[in-house]
Amino acid sequence: MAATPPPASRPDPHALARARAHEGARLVLRGVLLNAFLAALKFAGGIFGHTYALIADGVESLLDIWSSILVWAGFRYAAKPPDADHPYGHGKAEPLAALAVALVIFAAAGWIAIHAVREIRTPHEAPHWATLPLLAFIIVTKWGFSRRLARAGAESGGTALGAEAWHHAADALTSAAAFIGITVAVLGGPDYAVADDWAALAACVVIAFNGVAIFRRAFSQIMDAAASPETHAEVRRIASAVPGVVAVDKCRARRSGLALLVEIQIVVDPTITVFAGHKLAHEVQDALIAAGLAITHVSVHVEPARTTV
Repeated sequence: MAATPPPASRPDPHALARARAHEGARLVLRGVLLNAFLAALKFAGGIFGHTYALIADGVESLLDIWSSILVWAGFRYAAKPPDADHPYGHGKAEPLAALAVALVIFAAAGWIAIHAVREIRTPHEAPHWATLPLLAFIIVTKWGFSRRLARAGAESGGTALGAEAWHHAADALTSAAAFIGITVAVLGGPDYAVADDWAALAACVVIAFNGVAIFRRAFSQIMDAAASPETHAEVRRIASAVPGVVAVDKCRARRSGLALLVEIQIVVDPTITVFAGHKLAHEVQDALIAAGLAITHVSVHVEPARTTV
């Protein structure tokens, strides 16, 4: 049977997904402010410290701001309640935002690679040692924030926060590559002045790899890929624990942004009334929605247990 809008006494199936979307949007806005601050530091350090790797890092931070705004907009749209045109909610906006982030990452990798090659072929002044403490600060700050986003993304089960975490981690790795390159250039002297440019070029590989990983995960969600085996096992366990459910036959769960959509077939005593079976189906719906898995829609089919003669 298809799920119907729950009365006031039942849990709101979209409440948890909305809360996760609002929390995700809040974290993303913090990332925007952080990237704006660090981009200013990187450009200043790159210009006065004569290092293209740091300028390239600053450009990536500006692209991070743009991609973060896309993710923020995705979360805001995903938090909208269902309407007549979108009865299952607006959760697909979240993986679509992650897909946009992946495209921005590819653009950033290409831009940095092109300009790094140009700097390698053009003799220039060696970078200044004072850029190294600045880079160390940037690495620690960005890596710490990426881990915070990664934990939030793992808890929500969505793609966009994970994409943002990877993006911040890529920024930290780019800065780490710049740190190594500048260290080599400072210690090696004028003959190694292009070491930081080679470092920027090497960081492009890491950035592009991030983009591929994010793109694949986001595209998988957009194509309605099944939820993880662990999620299916948990849905089966919760449904089986409802009194009156003899067994769980079929179970399908797929993620729609920050929410889960579930289709399940329960086996019941064949002698119960239609009314009792209908009531039991709603109890399964309520149990799954209240389980904290951000399930917003449950379709329950009631199947009588086979009897032997």
